[in-house]
Amino acid sequence: MSPSHDQRFQQLSTLLAEWQALWRPLPFQQRETPWGGCLPGLADTLLALPDDEVQRLQAAPFEASPLAAWLPVDELAALVGLSPGASPASALPDDWGEGIGARKWRQIQAFASRVSVGDHALVEWCAGKGHLGRTLARLHRRPVTGLEWRSALCEAGQGLAERQGLAVRLQSQDVMAPDAGRWLAADVRVAALHACGDLHGRLLTLAAETGTAVSLAPCCYHRTAAADYRALSRRGRALMAEHGLRLSREDLAMAVQETVTAPRGVRRHRARANAWRLGFDLLQREARGRDAYLPVPSLAYGKLPDDFAGFCRWAAEQKGVELPTSVDWAAYEAAGWQRLARVSRLELVRHLFRRPLEVWLALDRVRLLEEAGFRVSLSTFCERALTPRNLLIETH
Repeated sequence: MSPSHDQRFQQLSTLLAEWQALWRPLPFQQRETPWGGCLPGLADTLLALPDDEVQRLQAAPFEASPLAAWLPVDELAALVGLSPGASPASALPDDWGEGIGARKWRQIQAFASRVSVGDHALVEWCAGKGHLGRTLARLHRRPVTGLEWRSALCEAGQGLAERQGLAVRLQSQDVMAPDAGRWLAADVRVAALHACGDLHGRLLTLAAETGTAVSLAPCCYHRTAAADYRALSRRGRALMAEHGLRLSREDLAMAVQETVTAPRGVRRHRARANAWRLGFDLLQREARGRDAYLPVPSLAYGKLPDDFAGFCRWAAEQKGVELPTSVDWAAYEAAGWQRLARVSRLELVRHLFRRPLEVWLALDRVRLLEEAGFRVSLSTFCERALTPRNLLIETH
């Protein structure tokens, strides 16, 4: 028998709190092993792993993990094992996906087929161009209202709906505004696919107040105004206090760092950017005379300078660091690649706790709705290969 939501929530709270000294530190910010010598042999085992084993454990952290000699791998694996919910409907007609990227369309199909509509009126939260709303309108043959604050997306989505002859109305609405609750009521179901942070938090708070039914795939928990996480549910706040569990915005970001395998070129680009960042980190420590990590802004894909020296000059300008007149660029770049190999191995500890933290955050949202009187399910709506953000919270 699988554990109840509260049992799962409590057990994950215990484990996340017990091991937070290991999974909270960021190895790329430190030159030494983040957890020191508290688990003898763990760092040595990780650093000895070949590249293919590192890649395997990044993708499947619970399978045949060498970390099991030190960490509760099997227990964590059991606690994140969720049912796939109801069987999805057959694939929807291809022409329904007009104007939608192929991967996003597959995600929408998987999510839309799991939305329990019943007699509810339908609202899409943070609708963008209303891709999900148009799919739900076709699938269930009923009107849908989409809420989106960017008027340009509303106009583009409204045009798509009208060309397709669908009863979809895109409404310009800031869901964080005081009047957002006017769209919610006990006879309404709100659907939200990958609504971020405070945006889905706002939906759940309003739903709990108004009795509105919810079908939500949450995402990007770290996109929040608060620097430190305050649990949404009373039970979550009690568990955090009981176990001394602390979560910063950086910790929340860990829960959504898993990505679907990217094309080889993208992976090479990402590795080079990370190695260069780590090489620059060594350089800036020496240039500033301070052995401390200095965060550097992210660069959009394709904006990376042509070589390591160019990247360092760009990063130094961004952070106001004066570089030496003479730099052994090749040596610092090589050191960056060496650090990347080390960091990727030490971060396998964080990878092990990534999905448990994500499920814990989802359960906090489930408990908020349960405390408001809803019957709630937590399941997955698609395979991880389609999107790792595959959790579905639904009231019934």
